[in-house]
Amino acid sequence: MARSVVQPLRPAAAESLSTMRRVFVRDLITTARIGVYRREKKAPQRVRINIELLVPEDGRPLNDRLANVVDYEAIVTGVRALTAEGHVNLVETLAERVAALCLRDRRVRSARVRVEKLEVFADAAAVGVEIERHST
Repeated sequence: MARSVVQPLRPAAAESLSTMRRVFVRDLITTARIGVYRREKKAPQRVRINIELLVPEDGRPLNDRLANVVDYEAIVTGVRALTAEGHVNLVETLAERVAALCLRDRRVRSARVRVEKLEVFADAAAVGVEIERHST
C-alpha cells in the first residue's frame, strides 16, 4: 500500500507566500454628477463609495511612519476630486476610475470598489456596482 507523503515547502515556494494588509474606506458619502437620465443630469446626487485594498506586508518595520503604508486620506481626497471632475454616465465608470486611482500606489495588489447611488428608488436603499481590479 502506497503512503502519501506531504512534502515541506521548498524555500522558493515559502518565499512566495506573503501576509496581506487590508486597507479600507467604508461608507464614504459624497455627491457626484452621475447618471444617464435627464433628471440625473440636472443636479448632483449622493453616492456611497466603499474601497478595500490588499497590500502585501514585506516584513519591514513600519516605524510608525505614514510613508510606510498606503495613505487612506490620500485615497479619500482622490475620490472626492474624481467625483468633482464632472458628469459621469455610469457607476461602472466611476468605480473603474476609483480602482485606477487606488492602483497607482504600486504597493496595492488589488482594489475592490463599490459605488452606490443612494437616491434612485424610494423603496431601495441603494443601487450600484462592485468591481475588483488587480495590479499587473
